[in-house]
Amino acid sequence: MRDSEGLPFRLPAAAVPTWPEFFRGQEANPIRVLLVDDDAHIRNTVVRDLMADLRIQVVGQAGSFREGRRLVGMQAFDVLLVDLNLGDGSGLELIEHAKALRPGIEAIVISSMEDEQRVLQAFELGATGFLVKSSWFGSFAQAVLQVVNGGASITPQLARRLLMRFEKSNGGARSAPAPAEREKLSDREREVLKLVASGHTSAEVGGRLQISAQTVNSHVKNIYRKLRVKTRAQAVSYAGARGLL
Repeated sequence: MRDSEGLPFRLPAAAVPTWPEFFRGQEANPIRVLLVDDDAHIRNTVVRDLMADLRIQVVGQAGSFREGRRLVGMQAFDVLLVDLNLGDGSGLELIEHAKALRPGIEAIVISSMEDEQRVLQAFELGATGFLVKSSWFGSFAQAVLQVVNGGASITPQLARRLLMRFEKSNGGARSAPAPAEREKLSDREREVLKLVASGHTSAEVGGRLQISAQTVNSHVKNIYRKLRVKTRAQAVSYAGARGLL
């Protein structure tokens, strides 16, 4: 979106919600987003939403797998927003390439499909968000800010379907974890993981449990080590499939 002089439109600073200083994504140091989607209309919609928030900067956009791969290699960014079907390639492949080249980035899938298997594949590759275009109720800016601050973004409908899938894989009901699995996570770590699975940031989890965000992050690191995973999405997927949530 551009103003009468052709410049990118931005909301005035007063329109940006109050944002704690310790959160990532500040007006002086915005989160850099790279968008890859072969649908020009969707790209324009997403860019308008992102550019309306002073805490986010769109540093590049591509309409194909080939162009997206090129930008991943040459453009510094914090979050990759990518469609799964890019015509000349797979968004999953692009996530895998981006995470290998830039391990610190976050990846959010924006898709027209609610395919649980592909959701799990994306999470296994390191994605921390999966938004279904037709049912996304919030904003893309909100999703970006959520994942960079330790949370995960997923539509409620898809989250429910994944939980139903986990229950079905456990014989129609969540089976009790084996004693050895119970011992892997402390009560506090399970509390933290449940809140992380609900999409809360470390600061939000800390507020609910009355502990610091740093303590929450320490618990999350311990959860990674105990479950032998590398991302929050993987921890949630693993724990959900085994009835630990």
